[in-house]
Amino acid sequence: MTRFTKITASIGPNCETREILTEMIKSGVNVCRLNFSHDTGNVQGAKIDLIRSVADKLNIPVAIMIDIQGPKHRIGDFETENHYPLKIGQKFILDSDPTPGNEHRVFLPDRDVMKSLNVGDRILLNDGKIELKVDAVFDDEIETTVVRGDEIWSRRGFNLPDTDVDTEILTTKDRADLEYAITKNPDFIAISFVQRAEDIAFVRDFIAQRTSHPIKIIAKIERPKAVERIADIAIAADGIMIARGDLAVELPFEQVPAVSRNIIRECRKLNRPVIMATQMLSSMVHSEFPTRAEISDVATAAYLRADSTMTSEETTIGDNPVNVIQTMDKILSYSDMDTITNPYDWSRLDNVPENDWSRSVSSMAYLNKAVAIVVFANDTESATQIACRRPDLPIIAVCGKDYIANQLSLVRGVFPIFDKYLFGERLAFESANKFGIGYGKLVIVDGDKISLRTLD
Repeated sequence: MTRFTKITASIGPNCETREILTEMIKSGVNVCRLNFSHDTGNVQGAKIDLIRSVADKLNIPVAIMIDIQGPKHRIGDFETENHYPLKIGQKFILDSDPTPGNEHRVFLPDRDVMKSLNVGDRILLNDGKIELKVDAVFDDEIETTVVRGDEIWSRRGFNLPDTDVDTEILTTKDRADLEYAITKNPDFIAISFVQRAEDIAFVRDFIAQRTSHPIKIIAKIERPKAVERIADIAIAADGIMIARGDLAVELPFEQVPAVSRNIIRECRKLNRPVIMATQMLSSMVHSEFPTRAEISDVATAAYLRADSTMTSEETTIGDNPVNVIQTMDKILSYSDMDTITNPYDWSRLDNVPENDWSRSVSSMAYLNKAVAIVVFANDTESATQIACRRPDLPIIAVCGKDYIANQLSLVRGVFPIFDKYLFGERLAFESANKFGIGYGKLVIVDGDKISLRTLD
């Protein structure tokens, strides 16, 4: 039990066999992310069934996270060249004409974007390599000036850092994907390009109309508008993913570390797990070893006490996904132990009420030098609230339902057990023994009842 920070692994073509998934989960994967921007329907469903089968055989709780593509905006096609250079200072038009574009114009399929843009807004393409500034807005076209130039290609996505786009959070594709995904009872649905709390409410209602299974919603923070509204979005959602890829395009890149730290702090205050994502070990797509900067990036997530780090292409298309997970596990394990051995003020958390119930549990454990907190979990709330105080000792969650154990697999410092026969305070010691804890004091949380027991 040396690693408190969890690992969310994206599952793709290079890690979809039973053998590789088994080794990845044994090496430390806690959450498997399936990206519905790529394979959908029965293809992803088969992956879910395989992951569940592997996790059941290993008797290790593993969460399934479905990542919905969301309203990703794209330009249309170009003529036979398929791409054109845009030069600084030139004029360029985005319009409602679906014919192939050229060096002067291109089709903008999304009418919601055209209606939402204002003079002075920026349009970023090619991961920010191209910047267009809006000069004029008409019913059927947007006139822009190229501020930063590069080659522009057909059907490339674009970002709108200054624009609050009035569009539904779920596209037609997303609705179809979500309709199918919820039939597989995933633990989490990650929603892309969230802008406001109402987006989460819309998705929650969409899910509730189709299933009674308690699926949790993760809001991906990719846009400045979402950063501005982070508290409202976090309250509406069940967790947050800091999607630093799009965020670093839409925000000045030097701001992303500070923004990430502030989001983690806000999530802790609001009892919401938070995932740090994007390019954490991206050099390991082909390299056996991470760069020194990547090692520091993963370690920093642990030092900031994020709940989870996440892999992307490192595991989906990487040469050695198992090595990636083993590497991330080593970095996080050492960094987590460093935060415990050399803590800052263990009890410090801005704006948390002094009479906060979860702080009382953490204080009781700290003052009595407890070796673990055992929570009998009828839901995820109690263990998550305690974990968000970061007591820096194991929180063993004894879960009578498998989906509760899976969902708690995302939460920092929580070690879930699914065993309906262990459910009950009298067997708290046996739960601790499952994790190798044979002596010391335990704080036991069973509903509103908190007690202190000693393991001999």
